This record gives sequence, structure tokens and C-alpha cells, in this order.
Amino acid sequence: MSAVTAIPSDHPVSEDLRRVAVKSWKAPIIFGIFAALFTLLPLFGPREGATTFRLSAGHELFALPDLVVPATATAWLAAMLLLLCAAFSAFLASQGRPHPLWLTIVYVAVLLVGFLSWAAAGGTIPMVGLLGGALALATPLIFGALGGVIGERVGVVNIAIEAQLLAGAFSAAVVASVIYNGALQNVDISEGMAVAIAGTAGVLAAMVASVLVSLVLGVFAITYFVDQVIVGVVLNVLVVGVTTFLFSKVLAPNSSLLNSPQPFKAFAIPGLSEIPLLGPVLFRQTIIVYVMYVVVFLVWFAMYRTRWGLRLRAVGEHPQAADTVGIKVARTRYLNLILAGAIAGLGGAFFTLASVPSFNREMTAGAGFIALAAVIFGKWDPIKATLAALLFGFATNLQGVLSVIGSPVPSQFMLMLPYVVTIFAVAGLVGRSRGPAAAGKPYIKS
Repeated sequence: MSAVTAIPSDHPVSEDLRRVAVKSWKAPIIFGIFAALFTLLPLFGPREGATTFRLSAGHELFALPDLVVPATATAWLAAMLLLLCAAFSAFLASQGRPHPLWLTIVYVAVLLVGFLSWAAAGGTIPMVGLLGGALALATPLIFGALGGVIGERVGVVNIAIEAQLLAGAFSAAVVASVIYNGALQNVDISEGMAVAIAGTAGVLAAMVASVLVSLVLGVFAITYFVDQVIVGVVLNVLVVGVTTFLFSKVLAPNSSLLNSPQPFKAFAIPGLSEIPLLGPVLFRQTIIVYVMYVVVFLVWFAMYRTRWGLRLRAVGEHPQAADTVGIKVARTRYLNLILAGAIAGLGGAFFTLASVPSFNREMTAGAGFIALAAVIFGKWDPIKATLAALLFGFATNLQGVLSVIGSPVPSQFMLMLPYVVTIFAVAGLVGRSRGPAAAGKPYIKS
């Protein structure tokens, strides 16, 4: 799919002008395949009527008017634009020019608009609900992806994100339930204060549980040089087994005391929540979502603007060189694994303290693996990994919205849609990327 074209050594140009052009045809091929598949929708399944995109939820400073588009005509227009994007991508590949990020963003946006217009013909899509639900579903993925980015940047491949999320969800539910239903029942405080205290304790418990999983990973991977992928897989299986056993034998018989936490309530930020369309989506959320905004910024800033970030990236790229200048490699990896685990634990707490106010067996449902895919799709960058997680959250929420409005898209396809998007993104849109050079490689000090 790629070819390398080099200027011959006897070419009459100076050494400064010699270059190597890498031609990658991955993106044009993927773009072309999906454009061709999308064209089949209006060709063999034309839809009658128009699709309404509702852009207001009624809480904004001023309401945006509904956007009404003809379903089949919009799908045809989207198909032509997709083919043009594929052709332009092929032109760039033929010239050995890099595939720009903006082209991928335009392609995905056109694909989504075209598909929604076709699938929701005759119905109304509440964009605020669609985007807000996508953000809620993406929040644990973002926390998990940030933990994965930190771990791999420091040189430890974290396959155990699923275990961290599940352990965090379990611990948050149990601790928050015990404190709210037991310790605070005879304390003279308001209902809101009781929920806040119990929820905070649950979040801390989730972080501790996730950190313990990280420490087990660190002991085997850093101290005893065990294959990191194998350790991660074993931890996933172990945590699934332990939480399932405890749920059946302990939580289920005592659900009123141990598995009934009071969830955090969503609240609006005055002013910001009244911004049309984006305000209700971004600023009418629970406290954990607001914490996520802060954590994403702090991880990005610290990774690229602080000495800590420089040391982290140095250990992940060339641990021997880092050791030479006095950086303690093992200590740095342990500390950052602890930090990564704490961040992933916040994602676990979201499941039981913001999404579903109880723990269920295997309730993460593979979210850790989707978060790992977001790390790869985001090329081990906090911001890009966050955007990738948002894409996967959008795909997950889309299946629910289309089911509600009665779309003719088969339910089986909608169930597999998030995973199709994951494969499409990682295999087709990532392009050439290189992870941290020392990721997955144990460092043995000579």
C-alpha cells in the first residue's frame, strides 16, 4: 500500500535537496471503499421525505432553527463529496504528500451527515441529545485513554485498562453505597451533602482500586520483566472473575446496602450552559465530566510543557539515555503507572456514580479495549486520543438514537457500529504512526 521513491544519488542536485518521498495509499483506499459503500445506500435504498436536525433543546440563550434537508438528495450530495475527498487523497498520495488531518475530519463529518440524513428520513434527530449522550458515553473512554497514553509514553503497554475501569466501577459502587446507606444515615446533614460525601468517597475508592491494578502490572512488567501484554490480559480476566464472583455472592444478596449508590446529579454552569447547541452538551453535566475537561488539559500541558513530561517521554523513548542523565527509569515508570491508574479509576467511577447507579457484572463491556484503540488512533497524544474517544462515544450513542426514531437500519448493524468505527479508524485513518520506541520493552540496567 505504500511505496518509497528516492532521488538517485547521481541526480544533479545538491545534497540538501535530496529527499525521500513516502507514498501511502492506505487512506485513499479506505476513503474510496467507504465512499463506494455509502453510494449504495441512496442507489438501492432511496428514502422518501426529509430529515429534521433539531439544534435546540429549549434552554439556550436563543433557539437555533431546525435544519430540514431532503433525505435522498442529501445522501447523494454526501456521496459525491466523499468521492471527491477520496480522489483528492489519492492525488496527495501520488505526489508523496502527507495526508492532512483536516481532510479526515471533513470526510468523517460528511459521512455522518449523509448517513444521518438517509437513515432518519421522515424523522427528527435531536442533536443536543445525540451529542450530549455521546459525551457521556465517551467520558470513561477518555479517562481510560489518558491512562493508556501516560502508561505507553513511559514505556509500559497497558492492556489492563478494562480491568482498571471495572475495578474502579465496582469499588465506587460499594464504597459510595456503604457510606450513604450506612455511615451517613444517622448523621444530621442535608441530602445533597450526603450524596457529595458518599460520591467523593466512591471516586477515591475507584482511584485506589485502579491504582492497585496498575501496581500489579508494574510489579510484573517493570520489576520482574514479564511480557506486558500477557500481564495485561491476565489482569483483565482476573478482575472480571473477581468482580463477577463478588457481585453474585456479596452484592446481589445485599444490594440495598452494598449496591445502591446515589449518583451525582447533572448541573448547569450559568452562562456557558446557555450557548446554543454546545452549551447544553458541554455545560449541563455531572461533576465527573467537568473533572474530565480539567484532566485532559492538565495531562496535555504537563506532558509537553513541564519537566515531568519531558522525563516521561524520555523514559518511553530511550530509557538507557534517560538513565545516563540521572533519571531513575523504574521509579519514573512506577509513579506514572500510579498516575495513569488513578485517572483510569475516574472512568470506572463514572459507570456507577454518573451513568448507572449500581454495579452489574462486566458492565464496562469492553470499554477498556475501545480506550486502547483510542490511544492508537490518537497516536499516543492526549488531545487526539480524547477526540478519538469522542468519535467512539458518538458511534455508540448513534445506535440508540436511530433505534428510537425508527430507522430502517438493522439493529444488528447498529449494535456492531461502534466496533466497525473502531476498526475503520485504527486500520484506515491512523496512517503511518510510531508508538514510543521503548513501549513494551523491559529495561534491564546494565
